[in-house]
Amino acid sequence: MRLYHGSNIVIDNINLAMCRPYKDFGQGFYLTDIEEQAKKMAIRVAKIYGQSPILNVYEINDNFKELYNLKIKDFGTRTTEEWAKFVMNNRSREFTDVQDVLCNKDNKYDIVIGPVADDNMALLFRQYENEIIDFETLLKGMIYKKTSSQYSFHTEKSVKLLRKVMNRNV
Repeated sequence: MRLYHGSNIVIDNINLAMCRPYKDFGQGFYLTDIEEQAKKMAIRVAKIYGQSPILNVYEINDNFKELYNLKIKDFGTRTTEEWAKFVMNNRSREFTDVQDVLCNKDNKYDIVIGPVADDNMALLFRQYENEIIDFETLLKGMIYKKTSSQYSFHTEKSVKLLRKVMNRNV
């Protein structure tokens, strides 16, 4: 399976310590199986931080979920209440119950797979956190949001499964 990471730099060696915290699925290295989505991210990152947009391409065994002794949280392709709570907990600087299964701040999951919480989804989360909308309204708002795919790698064990194939300018 091919996975793509959009950036403004070539990434030959993944350094998890360089990954930002408070992301959808916790601090980790994020990729997608949708090439166009990664290209858009590369362009966005290059606009924010400078340099040129780069598409980093990796491969992982198609059967990685079954072949290795990994803890994997797979939300599938649709937004759900469980997914929303998981993302909100990981993005929150105030959430501290790292033992909660709906949190990956402690990297209890080697890999997490699921939809991306885009800017529109982030707005819904902020409205909920600021008590502008209730949880039911948040869930209803999620139904109509178009989502895309992300794979996040949180441990050295999981990162070692990625094989760099190439990188190219976008």
